[in-house]
Amino acid sequence: MVAHVAVGKRTKRIDAPQKLTGQERFTADLTLPGLLRARTVGSAYAHARIRRVDKRSALEIPGVVAVLTADDLAIQKDEQGMPIKAPIAWDEALYSGHIIALVLAETDAAAEDGAAAVEIDYEPLDVVGTLDAALAPDAPKVRETEQQANDEEASMHNADAARRSEEDDEELPPNVSNSIHFQRGDVDAGFAEADEVVDLTFDSLTVHQGYIEPQVALVAPEPLGDLTVYTSTQGAFYCRTRVAETVGLPVSRVNVVPMPVGGGFGGKFVLIEPLVAAAAVTVGRPVLLQYTRMDDFLAGNPAPDCRIQLKVGARRDGTLTALQSRMTYDTGSSSGSPLQIAAILMGGYYRFPNLDIRGWEVLTHKPGAGAYRAPGAQQGTFAIESVMDELARKLDLDPLEIRLRNCVVEGDERPNGKAWPKIGLKQCIEALKNHPVWRDREAPQASGRGIGVAVGGWPGGIEPATATCRLDADGRLTVVLGSVDLNGTNTTFAQVAAESFGFGPEDVRVTTAPTDTAPWAGGTGGSKITYTVGAAVRQAAEDAREQVLNLAAQHLEAAVEDLELSDGMVRVKGVPSSGVSVKEIASQSMSGGNQPVFGRGSSAITQSAPGFAAHLAEVEVDDVTGETRVLRYVAVQDVGFAINPAAVEGQIHGGVAQGIGWALYEGMSYDADGQLLTASLMDYALPKAEMIPPIEVVLVEVASEHGPYGAKGVGEPPAIPGAATIANALRDATGVRVTEIPIKPQTLADRLSAVKTGQNGHH
Repeated sequence: MVAHVAVGKRTKRIDAPQKLTGQERFTADLTLPGLLRARTVGSAYAHARIRRVDKRSALEIPGVVAVLTADDLAIQKDEQGMPIKAPIAWDEALYSGHIIALVLAETDAAAEDGAAAVEIDYEPLDVVGTLDAALAPDAPKVRETEQQANDEEASMHNADAARRSEEDDEELPPNVSNSIHFQRGDVDAGFAEADEVVDLTFDSLTVHQGYIEPQVALVAPEPLGDLTVYTSTQGAFYCRTRVAETVGLPVSRVNVVPMPVGGGFGGKFVLIEPLVAAAAVTVGRPVLLQYTRMDDFLAGNPAPDCRIQLKVGARRDGTLTALQSRMTYDTGSSSGSPLQIAAILMGGYYRFPNLDIRGWEVLTHKPGAGAYRAPGAQQGTFAIESVMDELARKLDLDPLEIRLRNCVVEGDERPNGKAWPKIGLKQCIEALKNHPVWRDREAPQASGRGIGVAVGGWPGGIEPATATCRLDADGRLTVVLGSVDLNGTNTTFAQVAAESFGFGPEDVRVTTAPTDTAPWAGGTGGSKITYTVGAAVRQAAEDAREQVLNLAAQHLEAAVEDLELSDGMVRVKGVPSSGVSVKEIASQSMSGGNQPVFGRGSSAITQSAPGFAAHLAEVEVDDVTGETRVLRYVAVQDVGFAINPAAVEGQIHGGVAQGIGWALYEGMSYDADGQLLTASLMDYALPKAEMIPPIEVVLVEVASEHGPYGAKGVGEPPAIPGAATIANALRDATGVRVTEIPIKPQTLADRLSAVKTGQNGHH
């Protein structure tokens, strides 16, 4: 076993002190000379034509500087004369809260008063608010103008992102913006071979990412016409491109300064930055827009609601024979949803010789759908893992044994025809099977208690990445990156660089630079930053190390291959008294005819490193109220190699908490008129600390081929199996199969009451 100096060690996050002491400066903390505060004026209707915007009363309020509509803003237009990718209504509001105007003022209070004083004359139009209404062939079109789908964010999240299958030429209803179709074998023959078939339909509500810091951006015009964008974004270079497109500037004239992100979970790639940039250009002054919590619920980019019908057949010995599914994802008023990846995962965890998955993405009068930590995976996994659990019961098989019999391994085919690379799904299931909680599950349990299991996986994203590593005068390293440190990855990169030099991560400074000076990196999302940027950091550190050794070889008059570097010293092997410090090398490199030590690294990995998890939950149910309490939780996950086990475990804890939110608490509800009923944290339930049980983490390490030291991304997998795990535990505890999430107490109580009165407990 390799003995490591810095990687594989539990390491404190380098950004912890400033965050724990409240000294961190977030975007909303910034002030600039001449700064204007912005407030939005959102549509009162889910669908309406905007006849007139009366600004007069607002402009009379002291401190209000401007009231800007789409007509006023410096926004580039597309071929149809529509604003390019900016979240502001032109002449048609497409959801309740859709931004119609932006009020700019000297103070936030004046901006708030101004926004309340703007008067809008609407012509209400028909509202398409549900999946069923949107799918109707005679439904009114959600958008009067077509909109190009945004595939860029999807590709940043996973390696399987693609649009509609080429062979499908079906006639689609007017509000279907995309469809997919995956098939192999003969599903009818497969079901004919089956001894048991389970056919269920699942529903999931819209879910908000639940970050602490709302959407926020500050854009400052520079004297010569350039723009500086300070923003809470997960993708600095992607943000630069979007802003440049919107205001019609070359990307070289837009500098994005990525600020600390107060939670993102996929919801903070780009949303309001182009709009704020257009406002700043229009008035020639810095503009800060920070959503209120209600703004964020009304006009954010939440995870979409969906419906999945899933039918699976198996032989008596548990061998799967066929899978057939119909999936419908609500993408809101803008096209682009995780339909594709949901289908690939739902049909990709197990070997199905016969498979047919059709899916449709439909437009409704809701905010455009965005990404949320493993977009699409939670819903698709909820469906397949619930069906697998039900199949095991019908066949009287151990639910982990049926999974082990059918789970995919390296080389097995995914629904899209691509083969799985090296994966650790089987190893995770085996580790859970051997866990004491599972082994002892047959022991007598209290009434109303049950244990459930489920698996989940994520294909992993891939994007090119670059990094630089500089040796400073004090003998320490500075690593410069373009990736945003969303969850402690900069600490991981400090460990990676330190390992190459044989010293501790405290001797490495890692900085995320503005786009003007940063080496290029993709968006922080899709469980890929450690995998891709980490590989570039390791290469940059190794490059710097080679330069140090070459300089030391000249100083020590020895061959490079005879030198070793450790504890901040370069020594001749076997001659400990002969050495030179890295600090001295740094000094030499910055004087005379020597070249400063500056390492460069890049990665262009073409194969993803999927991550898998297997979860177990024990729950307790009050059979009168339907209230569910999660008592304990076991999360097994293949992490490739845990560079910082403390950070990895933290990611898994957070993912489990969010999975419990999906399962039991979180959902955005709309009424028949498209009005959001859960527009505040008084109505939208996020799990609190007392709702999260003790979580035991078990790390499995199936090393990836390309990640640094075998590491792979760990962010997405722990958030995926939660809903299915808890639904299966509830089935074990109550005999009731609930197929909609969140599983609300009232829903469960009604099902339990129906069972007691002799009705079927299955939904």
